[in-house]
Amino acid sequence: MFLRTFTCVFFLGLSSPAMAQGTQVAFGTTPQDTDAPVEVTADELNVDRATGEAIFTGNVLIGQGDMRLSAPWVLVIYREGQKGIERLEATGGVTLISGQDAAEGQRADYDIDSGLVVMTGDVLLTQGSSVISGDRMTVHLDDGTAHVQGRVKTILQTGNN
Repeated sequence: MFLRTFTCVFFLGLSSPAMAQGTQVAFGTTPQDTDAPVEVTADELNVDRATGEAIFTGNVLIGQGDMRLSAPWVLVIYREGQKGIERLEATGGVTLISGQDAAEGQRADYDIDSGLVVMTGDVLLTQGSSVISGDRMTVHLDDGTAHVQGRVKTILQTGNN
């Protein structure tokens, strides 16, 4: 019993630097193809041709390759001349799924050209039985990595339970 308690305390102590600075983790099963078409479904769509923006509301689900993003509200900003999507801004409680990994936060901004998704607001990343939380998570879709920052907290499984 003492050994199990000591092991848990020891491993939790190792996580202290990660709590203060941030941590890099894998995200998703494979790198994401950011050139793949983006499919959007929602309850409602409003388009403003003058600004080059579209607002999807109600049960918004976005798919691109193996990645799925869901939110109640998503702003799509098109490139000049309506030549493709420049970026997506999702708010109101966002879920991002790639493979077996899932992340939740209050907001997600997806820059199509750079392949970066930045999630903010009580971010929670679940990977199997492991959980990491923080204030901000940047997902690099091109190489399948993520960086969690801002009071990062994780629970490390010791394998003894």
